[in-house]
Amino acid sequence: VQLVESGGGSVQAGGSLNLSCLASGSSLCMGWFRQAPGKEREGVASIDTSIDTSSHNTYYADSVKGRFTISQDNTNNTLYLQMNSLKPEDTAMYYCAAKTFCYLTQYNYWGQGTQVTVS
Repeated sequence: VQLVESGGGSVQAGGSLNLSCLASGSSLCMGWFRQAPGKEREGVASIDTSIDTSSHNTYYADSVKGRFTISQDNTNNTLYLQMNSLKPEDTAMYYCAAKTFCYLTQYNYWGQGTQVTVS
């Protein structure tokens, strides 16, 4: 599975961005990670669409809860991250990741990243 992120950019604090990740194949479990300069990569949000409910299992880091929303459109193999009320501390390279199987503990496919800068 190849993953290609888009939608990053530079915004002022309080602004919004919507990241997209186009996958070459299907994956029911995907996530967004970010890495700021000099810091370790951290998980931002993840989604498990293998659960057939109207609201799929989602996870958010405490730092983005209430501001970011992850969603996935399996009809076109695209993962989204809607980011609102952006803060300077959200500045980082954002990566999309996917798992071959949801039961895997590690993501085994990664995109190249898209830069988000908040000033």
